[in-house]
Parts: sequence; structure tokens; C-alpha cells
Amino acid sequence: MSSNRQGIIVWLHSLKQVKQIKRFGNIHYVSKKLKYAVIYMDMERVEGAISRLQAMPFVRKVEPSYKPFLKTEFENSKPDKAKEYDYKIGI
Repeated sequence: MSSNRQGIIVWLHSLKQVKQIKRFGNIHYVSKKLKYAVIYMDMERVEGAISRLQAMPFVRKVEPSYKPFLKTEFENSKPDKAKEYDYKIGI
């Protein structure tokens, strides 16, 4: 049931059209000051949605999020000895 999801940042000329981009996915955040919206959708639908969003006249720019493609498991991460000592004390 769980599907891979990806975010898309849609830069707008005006915030009046935020309701029109709701049909592309779940709106996670809308910035009133910088006039952009963050939309989450299934990864299979991202390419088509980006091309359709860019064709709309009220959209300035569309940027995909690269978070699903970044490696989040880090190798050779050693904890700092001073911090480790503080955790044992309970600070």
C-alpha cells in the first residue's frame, strides 16, 4: 500500500491559483511571502505533472525535489567523544 512519493516545488505569479494545482497531488506547504507551493505525489506521476504544470500561465517555475534520490545512510560516522561523555552524564 505504501508508494514512493516525491515533492515538487511550484513557483507562482499569484497565490489565487493554488486551488487549481490541488488536483496534481497533496499540497504540503504554501508560502505567501515567496509565492510557492510544495506538492507531494507518486513518483510515477511526477514527469507528466511537471510538464503540465509548466504549461500553465500562472506558473513561474517548477522544481522537483531530489530527496528520494539522496543516500541517507552515512558510513564511518563516529560520534564525538565530548558529546558521548555528556550523554552518559545526562546533560
